[in-house]
Amino acid sequence: EVQLQASGGGSVQAGGSLRLSCIFSGGNFDEHAMGWFRQPPGKEREIVASISWNGGRIYYAESMKGRFTISRDNAKNTLYLQMNSLKSEDTAVYYCAKGLAGSVRYGMDYWGKETLVTVSS
Repeated sequence: EVQLQASGGGSVQAGGSLRLSCIFSGGNFDEHAMGWFRQPPGKEREIVASISWNGGRIYYAESMKGRFTISRDNAKNTLYLQMNSLKSEDTAVYYCAKGLAGSVRYGMDYWGKETLVTVSS
């Protein structure tokens, strides 16, 4: 059974940085696209970024472009999200997700446990 464990969340001041990690276990990491999602307080869950199985295709939500970087290390079964220039509106619980297949076009079919990011202004 696949398990996704996100970590790296915390509290930071606006303008600061955090790096989230997500460890994948119970399956073949390099066969799946992966993604980061978030859910701000009182709002719906939204996509942050996604990455294909080999990192060849990457997608960012518009508000994250230029500030966030998604990456993966298939040798370590780990997905990353580097978040820079954080804003108060980035405050949310963040989830990593497993893709249905290697391409991001097929969407995600499993979400792991969240990690909380709080940005204070």
